[in-house]
Amino acid sequence: MRYSLRQLEYFIAAGETLSITLAAERIHISQPSISTAISFLEKELGVQLFIRHHAQGLSLTPAGRDLLREAKNLVAQAERLYVFASETSSQIRGTLSLGCMVTLAPMLVPELSHSFMTAFATTKVAHVEANPEQLLDYLRRSRIDVAILYDLQVPNDVEFVPLARLPPHVLLSESHPLASRSALNLKELIDHPMILLDLPLSREYFLALFMKEGLEPNISTRSEHIEVVRTMVANGLGYTLLNIRPRSEQALDGKKLIRVRLAGDHRPMVIGTATLKSLSKSRLLQAFESHCRSFVSDSYIPGMVAPVFEKRSRKTDPGDQSR
Repeated sequence: MRYSLRQLEYFIAAGETLSITLAAERIHISQPSISTAISFLEKELGVQLFIRHHAQGLSLTPAGRDLLREAKNLVAQAERLYVFASETSSQIRGTLSLGCMVTLAPMLVPELSHSFMTAFATTKVAHVEANPEQLLDYLRRSRIDVAILYDLQVPNDVEFVPLARLPPHVLLSESHPLASRSALNLKELIDHPMILLDLPLSREYFLALFMKEGLEPNISTRSEHIEVVRTMVANGLGYTLLNIRPRSEQALDGKKLIRVRLAGDHRPMVIGTATLKSLSKSRLLQAFESHCRSFVSDSYIPGMVAPVFEKRSRKTDPGDQSR
C-alpha cells in the first residue's frame, strides 16, 4: 500500500466540498497539495475519482463516490485506534469531532477547544459549524461526535445536557428612540421595524414570543447571518431580538450596539451538548463533555457576557422599574 491516510484525508475533503479551493480552506492545506494527492490516488488505484469542470469545481465519478465512502470508513477506523489506545491507558488522546451552531461557534469554539487541548495535550478538536438540523444529521451519520446547540426541538434519539441559559433581549442602535430604556416589552416594539435572524428553529423561537402574546412583529428585513443582522441594527435599520451576548458592544463596521432587557416571562434558549443516545461514549468524549460542564455555565460563557452578571447589574439599577 503506497497511499497514505493523509492523502485519503485530502481526497475526502475534496469529495465532500467538490472544490479544491474549499477543501484547501477546510483543512488548511495548499491547493497544489490536494491536487497532487488526488492525482496520486487516481494513478495508484487506477480509477478516475473526479470530473474536473473548468471554473465550476468538481464532481465525483461513480467510482469516486464508492471510494469516498470506503476512504471515510478507513480514516475513521484509523482514528479509532487512538481512542482504543486511550481506553486501555490512563491517557486521554485522539481527535474529537465537534459540531457547533453557526451563531455560537465564533464565541464558544475557539476558547473551549483551546482549553480542552491544553488540558489534554494529546487530543485534537476538529470542528464544523452548521444550523441545528444539519448538526443533528451529522450526529446520526457519525460525521461529528458531539454538537453544541440550543434545546429547541431536540429529538428523542438525542441526549441533551444543558450548560447555560440565554434569555432573549432587544438589540438596538445607539440612535434608536428606545435605546435609553432599561427594559422593553414586545408590545412597545411592534410598531418599529424588526430585522429577523432567519435561521431554522431560531426564527420560529423569536416569532413564537410574539405569537404567545397575540402580537405580530413588523419584519422589515431577514438574514441568515447574525453579523449582518447586528450590523444592520447598528446602522439604524431596525431592532432585533437575540439570545447571544457577545462581549463586544460593536458591530463589524465599528458602530455601537445597545442591548436592552426584554421584559416579561420568556422561555430562554439553553446551550447544551448533544450526543446520540445509542452512542457508546469513549473516554475522549466523556472528558470533553465534563470539560464543557465545568467551563460553560450561567456565570461564565466563553466569548459572551454571562446572563448572571446582567441580573446582578439590574438589581443595582435604581432606574429599572420593570422588575
